[in-house]
Amino acid sequence: MLLRFVSDYTRYVLHGGRMFYAWMGTLALFIAGMLYVFYLQNTDGLIVTGMTSQIHDGLYLANLVFLVGVAAGAVTIVFPAYVYHHEGMHKVTVLGEMLAISAVIMVMFFVFAHMGRPDRLWHMIPPLGIYSFSSMLGWDVLVLNGYLFLNAVVGFYYLYSKYTGRPVNRKFFMPLVYISIVWALSIHTVTAFLLATNPARPMWFHSMMPIRFIVTAFAAGPALIIIAFLIIRRTTKFWIDDSAIKLLSTIVTWCLGIAIFLTLSEVVVELYARTEHANGLYYLMFGLHGLTALMPWFWSALVLMVGAFVLLLIPSFRHDMGKLPIACAMAFAGIWIEKGMGLVVPGFIPTPIGEVTEYHPTFVEWLMTLGIWALGFFILTILLKGAIGILLGEVKAGPARVAGAQ
Repeated sequence: MLLRFVSDYTRYVLHGGRMFYAWMGTLALFIAGMLYVFYLQNTDGLIVTGMTSQIHDGLYLANLVFLVGVAAGAVTIVFPAYVYHHEGMHKVTVLGEMLAISAVIMVMFFVFAHMGRPDRLWHMIPPLGIYSFSSMLGWDVLVLNGYLFLNAVVGFYYLYSKYTGRPVNRKFFMPLVYISIVWALSIHTVTAFLLATNPARPMWFHSMMPIRFIVTAFAAGPALIIIAFLIIRRTTKFWIDDSAIKLLSTIVTWCLGIAIFLTLSEVVVELYARTEHANGLYYLMFGLHGLTALMPWFWSALVLMVGAFVLLLIPSFRHDMGKLPIACAMAFAGIWIEKGMGLVVPGFIPTPIGEVTEYHPTFVEWLMTLGIWALGFFILTILLKGAIGILLGEVKAGPARVAGAQ
């Protein structure tokens, strides 16, 4: 039966129209570009990137940090569905788990890209790797693999139960759901510790970093989920209740507001006295010694986040399913900048010995980044399409198992 499930799922996913094949083909082109630049990195080394001895974490780590938050943001669907029994959320919980799986896979690929060579990856495998437990990145990889496993088991077990028509075994299912809820908080907490446990980097070295990470995760993750849900409503027969989208938009609104408050609070605390420990933030906001490469990133992020927050505070805008994606896209982009280039890179400027240098991502890094995002959306499309087919009853066990398949 399990092999039949995999076969029917695959046949359904491969069946689509012109728009589907055009979308997947475009993503495949970016994936091919990613494989090419990955080959360059493995033959020429990380010299092909813009990273240096002074700034050794750039675009790759920035996307890693952000995508862990997107993965953790899936809990904003699971928690209301199973703890508060929200009916609208319960219908789409498995879709959030599919998003979490895709996001964690993207994170893993950014880890691969960041390490430079695949033969170094064994250092991340506990207890064999020499950095598996001594490095915070090793702990991060460990909890991410656990989260990936939990979401894969919970999501596909639920889909398999729907496929076969059998009831879910709650004694097996519900403990895994509750563990995954707690685990979602742990993955972004450990990622925050990845930065916050560096005392030589004053911009990161504070205890509020995990809180900032969690609130931005609960804004960016649901923002992407809302956009995905509205696309699903428009392009498929699967209907997602307004109540689920409205609850997610409320979560985005207030978590985004808290994130802005924490960011501005840090600005006041750091710049009021303006010690040398504030130089990283000062460089980000106003430049330092004539170097201003990150200023446009910071101010564009602030405008996007504040603009999205103001729009979401307006009930008529927040409840308009045609306008809501605009604010969600602004919030998503703003947080991507604020948690990525606006957080990772300025932490290295100036260096602990006072060197001031700038970082400019190369074409290799941009193509690698676009390719990994394309791979993530490629996987997400496959997972969502198959899951929707099962939820609609178009993929099920029986004589005519795949509706519309040829």
